[in-house]
Amino acid sequence: MDLQKLGGPMNRMRARRLNSIGRLSWAIVVLSLFLILSGCKEEKAKQEIVPDATSSPIPTAVSTIITGRVMDDSTSMPIKEATVTFNGKDVVLTDQNGQFTLPQPLNHVAARAHGYTRAEMTLTAGTPAGPIELRLKPITPKALYLTVYGIGSKLIRNRALDLIDKTELNALVIDVKGDRGFIPYPSDIPLSKTIGGQKITLVKDIKGMVQSLKDKGIYTIARIVVFKDDLLAKARPDLTIKKPDGSTFKDREKLTWVDPSKKEVWDYNIDIAVEAAKNGFDEIQFDYVRFPDHKGLIFSVPNTEENRVKHISGFLTEARKRLTPYNVFLAADIFGYVVWNQNDTHIGQKIDQLSSVDYICLMLYPSGFHLGIPKYRNPVANSNRIIYLSLKKAQDRSGLPPVRFRPWLQAFRDYAFDRRFFNADEIKDQIEASDEFGSNGWMLWNPRNAYKPDGLAKETSNKVNEKEPAPKA
Repeated sequence: MDLQKLGGPMNRMRARRLNSIGRLSWAIVVLSLFLILSGCKEEKAKQEIVPDATSSPIPTAVSTIITGRVMDDSTSMPIKEATVTFNGKDVVLTDQNGQFTLPQPLNHVAARAHGYTRAEMTLTAGTPAGPIELRLKPITPKALYLTVYGIGSKLIRNRALDLIDKTELNALVIDVKGDRGFIPYPSDIPLSKTIGGQKITLVKDIKGMVQSLKDKGIYTIARIVVFKDDLLAKARPDLTIKKPDGSTFKDREKLTWVDPSKKEVWDYNIDIAVEAAKNGFDEIQFDYVRFPDHKGLIFSVPNTEENRVKHISGFLTEARKRLTPYNVFLAADIFGYVVWNQNDTHIGQKIDQLSSVDYICLMLYPSGFHLGIPKYRNPVANSNRIIYLSLKKAQDRSGLPPVRFRPWLQAFRDYAFDRRFFNADEIKDQIEASDEFGSNGWMLWNPRNAYKPDGLAKETSNKVNEKEPAPKA
């Protein structure tokens, strides 16, 4: 085509159309090149963020869970079914590999396991997201008992500490609320002050005292006498147990009891337990956690076996719930004959209804078995068999492992049979029976706190090292 001959309006229109087509073609070309280049960049970006088989994945969001495990500090083996408390309110158990998984946000985690000490960790903003590791030390408590006066007396307390220092002993059971309802230290519980529980102050700084014991490697157990409470009963007659004629019941010591079916009584004693946990005790032990061993009494509910068992097991379950945030062990003192009787021994205790506590502390004083047991009608002459067979019967009936039991042993003179003194042979026989069974230690009871080294091994390497290794994160 001779472009020089193009002219006139029609030719000018054709020229403009050709120019427009040319510009459109160039736009299409440019757009195509842009899309091609963008695709190449996108593909390159994809290649940069997709990891290959050897690279570590890049997190795209903050994890909503945290993992951890609980380990035996001496063997580094995992501890299964350890109790893990997190954020001071919730609980999970570790699996077969000692592992656990917790939701975020997480600010505090603690762990305990039967036969071990406790451990805990506070997580801060700078704490790695996990996994975390809590290591527990094995412990077999071998304890002496001290009354409110025993712990308050420098002479008696130092004698006990000296015995612990020189023998296999490594634990103390200390009265936090004694048989008459006294609390030997300044308590913040209002009801205790109201009823006169603070009239006698024998320990000025209970928290400091507990820490000083722990610094010596001593496992600390707070004993709380629950339903035998003369002070509370006198101040609150509406909470007492009654006789059929409506008068207030008193036991052989002329002391009054409060009704185990009263929720207000539960709350008062659990408040004391919580305070003991806050003061650093490793374990809370409830004594007289039962109805009186006296027939025909009147409670606020019908006096039936079902009701008695319901309220004793219910109290312990409620205590477990309230104590959960403090990662503290829970124990209960139980009549020795409970393991042999099919009923509740008329006191509300049945061996198969006590699994809410960590340790069942059977009171296996031979003198207390006034009728003996099958094949052994003179218990004080067969201390070893009384202890071992009673523990074995408890295990068979409850289905619990030996580590869940820690018996009370007799360290006082017999009062029911031949009046013999329980010296080295008798003490040793009882300890050997407990060890043979495999219980989680034992405790010696002497109401006068008069203890001797007779029958105790001269072993001093079993104390608890309170300088716990820092939990790993």
